[in-house]
Amino acid sequence: MEMSDTNFVFHAIGVVRSPHTDPSRTPIQPVFARGVRGTVILDLDYMEGLADLDGFSHIYLLYVFDRAEETLLTVKPFLDDAARGIFATRSPLRPNKIGISLVRLVSIEENVLTVEDVDILDGTPLLDIKPYVARFETREDVRSGWQDKVSDDAAYQRGRRGFRRGRDPEGEDDN
Repeated sequence: MEMSDTNFVFHAIGVVRSPHTDPSRTPIQPVFARGVRGTVILDLDYMEGLADLDGFSHIYLLYVFDRAEETLLTVKPFLDDAARGIFATRSPLRPNKIGISLVRLVSIEENVLTVEDVDILDGTPLLDIKPYVARFETREDVRSGWQDKVSDDAAYQRGRRGFRRGRDPEGEDDN
């Protein structure tokens, strides 16, 4: 059996609510959405699974890029002008439209999680929640491929809301 013959079925366990309604104005990563608040509304059937999550400062949200219709194997990422392989980027135009964001957990009230640093479109279907655990996640001697060549200033400029190649949101040239 080839891997491409294997199918999986996932069901949304909730929805992400955020102020982001326009994909072209949504930050490209949580680091560029610092302080942006949103909520995760978990289906009541899964509320029991939130037990003990309130002890974590950050959580991963896994979700569906439900508005990304196209699939590409090479893309020109926001942080670079060169085409890159899809698996060397975090573009939503992937074969399986699965997104991941590390957000700050602010509070939990029943089945509603308040989160910050949200870079997810409003109404996005949620697949899973996982806690961020520093002892498991932190690595030394990390390489970030082509992104290591992108300066922090350039990343901030291109990652913030409203960036357009060659123009910034206020219409100034992006040089």
